[in-house]
Amino acid sequence: MKTDKATVGRKGEEEASLYLARLGHRILARNWRGGHLELDIITLLGNELHVVEVKSRTAPLMAEPQRNVGRDKQRRMVAAAQAFLHSDGRKDLPADLEILFDVMSVVFYGSGADFEVEYYPNAFIPLYA
Repeated sequence: MKTDKATVGRKGEEEASLYLARLGHRILARNWRGGHLELDIITLLGNELHVVEVKSRTAPLMAEPQRNVGRDKQRRMVAAAQAFLHSDGRKDLPADLEILFDVMSVVFYGSGADFEVEYYPNAFIPLYA
């Protein structure tokens, strides 16, 4: 698999979206941008809005990709989710909406045909939002 970071990231987000769709999520947006803020994937599952950060890497790994979602990234995700909810993205969402922040890890092996997806729903709860 080509190891260009952008290519790996796009492929990882595609595989993550397919994985979530198979779980019954409705994909509302991918690579949503609001000013300088960005969200990888936004989905709806029942009354849950899932804000998903996707970390994609090629093997061998120095560290697990999901470990790269620290406090600063979490704060940016929360700010971006707030921006999304104040944008046109809010229309057609359930009134009793619950917002969850998820992390997904996609690791590609060899040529990229083999990969592993790990999903961490509700990976963190923003206490500073």
